[in-house]
Amino acid sequence: MSAAVKRVAIIGGGPAGLMAAESLSGHAVQVDVFDAMPSVGRKFLMAGRGGLNLTHSEPAGPFLARYGARAPQVAPWLAALDAAGLREWAHGLGIQTFVGSSGRVFPEEMKAAPLLRAWLARLRARGVRLHMRHRWLGWPADAHAAAGALRFDTPEGEQAYAADAVILALGGGSWAKLGSDGAWLAGLRAHGIEVAPLRPANCGFDVAWSEHFRERNAGLPVKSVAMACAGPDGQRLARQGEFVISETGIEGSLVYALSASLRDQIEAGGEAIAMLDLLPDWPQEKVTAAVTHPRGARSMSSHLQSRLGLKGVKAGLLRECATAEDFGDPDRLALRIKALPLKLARPRPIDEAISTAGGVSFDALTQGLMLQAAPGVFCAGEMLDWEAPTGGYLLTACMASGVVAAAGAMAFLGGAQARDQELDG
Repeated sequence: MSAAVKRVAIIGGGPAGLMAAESLSGHAVQVDVFDAMPSVGRKFLMAGRGGLNLTHSEPAGPFLARYGARAPQVAPWLAALDAAGLREWAHGLGIQTFVGSSGRVFPEEMKAAPLLRAWLARLRARGVRLHMRHRWLGWPADAHAAAGALRFDTPEGEQAYAADAVILALGGGSWAKLGSDGAWLAGLRAHGIEVAPLRPANCGFDVAWSEHFRERNAGLPVKSVAMACAGPDGQRLARQGEFVISETGIEGSLVYALSASLRDQIEAGGEAIAMLDLLPDWPQEKVTAAVTHPRGARSMSSHLQSRLGLKGVKAGLLRECATAEDFGDPDRLALRIKALPLKLARPRPIDEAISTAGGVSFDALTQGLMLQAAPGVFCAGEMLDWEAPTGGYLLTACMASGVVAAAGAMAFLGGAQARDQELDG
């Protein structure tokens, strides 16, 4: 290989790192992807076991709003690769997609494995080299040398690699067994890089269930309900969907959609209240009329099942969370059915979360995602300080950030080459 060919090392073989490699593979650079695991994309494959949710068909404005306070930082990423662009990219790999009833976008085969196989085949055909079981040993004593000399622990012992630019795509701190363990955090912080502590995102929460309720309902889904909580500015956030009763509390897509606000409430005040609407398709007046209808000799449970269809786990939740006073007053009970307070004690541990918030601060980065303290070193994906709900938003932005980091690396290499030519002249 000619000495003039620049080398870019990508550390991390998840969606962000692989998309950075994809973007770079169209340029005259040697791209090497290093990953500590035996194969790349392990969390990507795990996330797709129940059907790979690639992105979402929501319009651009509401789509961007899903990133909350980080929407201004994520906007340039989506300008580089948005939901439509991600679908076109998948189609280019021979993977057709469809929009589900919820607006989520899936591959026609629903699985992640065929897409990953086609992706890796194209990357290898373009000259991208994959180095498995290569665990990065961190930064050298001089942080500014990070883009020049990289050290890896491999099955053959310690190895060095010289790079002209580096893209770190090391993931967050959840699912450590799949490689995302947040071990990079301390090293970056030791070199003066501003890093926010990692916190669970898209996570479940602990609830102090009674033993009676837990024994009868753990593992059961709660369908066709709405959940609401207070948002960052005090505004009411509400979503409709379903969740699951777990041994320790609640989890599932509806919970994940509100988990950032619920987590922040717990951090601020020690607990959070999620308000449940057990019958979101029923107006309050209709519920009140049904509950206050004379029930004769029937028990209240039989009455609610007969008049409202309220039974099973929903009836159990009502019994668990409503008070004796609520059950003693039909009007009050009707209000509880539409607004049942569920007290959440704490989020589940970070390694059980789907993703994490926190990471490298945007104040430590340039617009092109280069670390200001380490020229030539770029960051991408979940290791940056942002978060998004499931539903395709998380994956889309991870991959888009890889495109931005790759563009930043190419701009850096172009500038370095121009400087070298000036010195030679």
